[in-house]
Amino acid sequence: MAALGWFGITFIAAVIGSQAGPGSWYAALNKPSWNPPNWVFGPVWTYLFVTMALAAWRVWRRGGWTNRRTSLLMYLLQLILNAFWSPIFFGLQQPGLAFVEILLLWAAIVGTLVLFLRVDRLSGILLVPYLAWVSFAAFLNFTLWRLNP
Repeated sequence: MAALGWFGITFIAAVIGSQAGPGSWYAALNKPSWNPPNWVFGPVWTYLFVTMALAAWRVWRRGGWTNRRTSLLMYLLQLILNAFWSPIFFGLQQPGLAFVEILLLWAAIVGTLVLFLRVDRLSGILLVPYLAWVSFAAFLNFTLWRLNP
């Protein structure tokens, strides 16, 4: 049941983020040649959310809230930051503000990864692709901001 809870919490963030989709504003932006096609984002994020939930559940299994409060609260913080990037970037159409937000998200992911590694090595490793993707996304966010003043 706990695994379902962590998957549920994690996918709530995914649903919140997905409410603000790319739309016509994003389609009209100047994009770099290396911008991935739109169809890539869904499968990548689905994979990442599954691995994030699995990592959180594994950490929770090693002590629950009582013993893993800091690690799990950091996970929830990065999840909240993750959920609000899309509404800022796509919904508010504010790539500059979204860039600041994604830098905070990146830092929270690094913190979560380090804390998870200390509890369960595999849980930390499961977050490495997420950190890599958000690093790429931050660079893309910055590039889109600079190309579309």
